[in-house]
Amino acid sequence: MSDSAFLKIERLKKSYDGVNALNGIDLTLAKGDFLTIFGPNGAGKTTLLKIIATLLKPTSGGVTISDYDIEEHPEEFRNSVSVISHQSLLYNELTAKENLEFYADIYSIKKPEEKVAELLKLVGLYERRNSKLSEFSRGMQQRISIARALINEPSLILLDEPYSGLDQHSSMLLKKQLVKLHDDKRTIILVTHNLTFGMESATKVGILVKGKVAFFKDRDEIDDDNFDDTYFNYVGGKTI
Repeated sequence: MSDSAFLKIERLKKSYDGVNALNGIDLTLAKGDFLTIFGPNGAGKTTLLKIIATLLKPTSGGVTISDYDIEEHPEEFRNSVSVISHQSLLYNELTAKENLEFYADIYSIKKPEEKVAELLKLVGLYERRNSKLSEFSRGMQQRISIARALINEPSLILLDEPYSGLDQHSSMLLKKQLVKLHDDKRTIILVTHNLTFGMESATKVGILVKGKVAFFKDRDEIDDDNFDDTYFNYVGGKTI
């Protein structure tokens, strides 16, 4: 791996019962890149994220982050990655503080109380630390999800449709949180159908169609006025 390559995906394939969900993905990201991936339902976006998160094994091909290969060093790889999705992975019967303490224990975090307090302040919910998750709005739960994902100080954050189910206000708050995460030089991959929010945060943009990378460019190379047309042209079936 070159010095500039933080995440490298090579010839990645995933098949289910003979059907290819991923059909040869090649991607390289530098540390601090923010890649937004667009694509229609069934394009393979979530499958790609699950493989990177070590939740699925690829049929063939490889994924490397820093010096760790996903197959050879799964534990080290997993400790470098966190996932935020439309599912919070939190427990409604526990308080915000208890949820984060639970994950701090999983990762054997030193000084867990300090870490939990720090993260609750980061997402603006320290004053609600003793409230149960069941009392939180969808947007507030998503902010706790961000705190959960940062417990292990990940170098790579994967976001699978995080805007799903959020109202406009909550979506704006989430976008601001993602900007903060990126400002901390974390590498981020976002999968979303929201073209507006996805484009605003990205440094690189990809479109996945039928398990292949149909489009991949630096954000500053993209004409905003024509991107909607570009997206729908590729979703119509064109690939490179």
